[in-house]
Amino acid sequence: MPAAARILGIDPGSQRTGVGIIDVDAAGRISHVHHVAINLLAAETFPLRLRLLLDGLWELIACFSPSEVSVEQVFLSNNAMSALKLGQARGAAIAACVARDLPVSEYAAKEIKLGLVGSGSADKTQVQHMVGVMLGLSGRLQPDAADALAVAITHAHVRASAARLGVAARVAWGRKR
Repeated sequence: MPAAARILGIDPGSQRTGVGIIDVDAAGRISHVHHVAINLLAAETFPLRLRLLLDGLWELIACFSPSEVSVEQVFLSNNAMSALKLGQARGAAIAACVARDLPVSEYAAKEIKLGLVGSGSADKTQVQHMVGVMLGLSGRLQPDAADALAVAITHAHVRASAARLGVAARVAWGRKR
């Protein structure tokens, strides 16, 4: 069985970045620790948004001491400028974690939806509902924070599967190499 871990899930965004933190015990049971959407719109410029993101993630890392990080991969967008900004926010989030010596795993949105809801084309409300059910949370979850918790839950499942198979998590999740 895998060791217990605290997993930080990140749903990167250029306006809001969702953050979700869960604990997973050695038996694979998950529990909610914290979730929030870091609002980046207070910054006057895009580079200052990235600074808010770095500062916010470093504060959460210092406060909650995660041992692993999972990040949602960027999906392709029809708007090139939006995709570039999203990629920059994602890069800043990954850099913030790597700078704190945390291992980072990445998952595509379709993989996360498939793992949580059973369909890679599930909508946001289905993901929010399933996250709430799995973590025993009541009330409506903020969408970015729910997505971040979903990324963390996906990583917890992949870790458990990899441990059962006796392989690295990247191998257990198929195309991850």
